[in-house]
Amino acid sequence: MDFATVLQMVDSAIRLMTPLLLACLAGLYSERAGIFDIGLEGKMLMAAFTSASVAYATGDVWLGLLAGIAGSMALSLIHGLASITFRGNQLISGVAINFLAAGLTVLLGQKIFGLGGRTPSLEGAARFNPIDLPLADSLKGVPVIGPVYAELISGHTILVYVAFLCVPLTWWVLYRTRFGLRLRAVGENPASVDTAGVSVTRMRYAAVAICGVLCGIAGAYLATGISAGFVKDMTAGRGYIALAALIFAKWRPWPALFATFLFGLMEAVSNRYPDLDLGFVTVPSMFMNALPYILTVIILAGFVGRAIPPRAGGEPYVKER
Repeated sequence: MDFATVLQMVDSAIRLMTPLLLACLAGLYSERAGIFDIGLEGKMLMAAFTSASVAYATGDVWLGLLAGIAGSMALSLIHGLASITFRGNQLISGVAINFLAAGLTVLLGQKIFGLGGRTPSLEGAARFNPIDLPLADSLKGVPVIGPVYAELISGHTILVYVAFLCVPLTWWVLYRTRFGLRLRAVGENPASVDTAGVSVTRMRYAAVAICGVLCGIAGAYLATGISAGFVKDMTAGRGYIALAALIFAKWRPWPALFATFLFGLMEAVSNRYPDLDLGFVTVPSMFMNALPYILTVIILAGFVGRAIPPRAGGEPYVKER
């Protein structure tokens, strides 16, 4: 495998890991506040549909992005009402959101566009186009550094850079701000936070809202960045893979970056080598396509070490009187 092939695979992995990274960080905020969210998949799917639909109707990808965030936020609000206000089962609420999004997107897509649940193809200003960073062309001839900068760092859409910037921003918010301290405390011991005069309900709704924004960006990237429109079930389990990456990262932002890169690299390898010839045996394409999901099962089965979630996670808070 030559250097150019390695660069292409890593470049592909970066593009494929972006929605996983955004969804993983979304789950990080929510679960750090004590709200388990299996509905990441549904939020991304709804965001992908609304962003593609509005981008096609208006010809403006930024309006599509805002619509995607709004669609995801609507489902986040439903999850917040069910889990925080009405103290319902958080896992059931998340599963219900996934089913709702899977059915509603196809129904609305068929009703509005009549294309079997998908949207028309997006072109021009209705899509996020790659950005060429300064000096990318000039440095191409420089050994090693030039190709890495021109092919690997430059040439991505703006949402890819936003996703990577969200990692240090999340670390700073969680570990260097009063808001982050309160958010983590709400997920560990909400009664103590309530005693200190901080509203547990408000903090958890804030976490759910941030989760909705990040899932909205992830879904919009799928429909207007990677693809050129919405197709049925286009998230393809990425929400569940993001949850597995979150557990793998033990609910920390920097490890989440490396965990999602690992999943993105697995998908890039399966796309690059549908039938991988190892010399003594040929790995079939079905196995290669299943690699990210196999890794998900391995992680969720606990083979990567013990991951301890926030102590108050999944439990509705009842204020003592």
